[in-house]
Amino acid sequence: MMKKKLIPLKKQSKAAQKEHAASQRGSWDGVKPITRVVESKKRYSRKRLPKPMPE
Repeated sequence: MMKKKLIPLKKQSKAAQKEHAASQRGSWDGVKPITRVVESKKRYSRKRLPKPMPE
């Protein structure tokens, strides 16, 4: 049985390096890579409904 020699990544061809990098990357599985910011409650927003009046 011949064991496959380990060649450093820097010495491999560009195509082999790309193939290795692609295999290391995973899937986002539906995650949207955008920054989510919680809107401040102090800021006025027409979208937000007014609080109901107490009776």
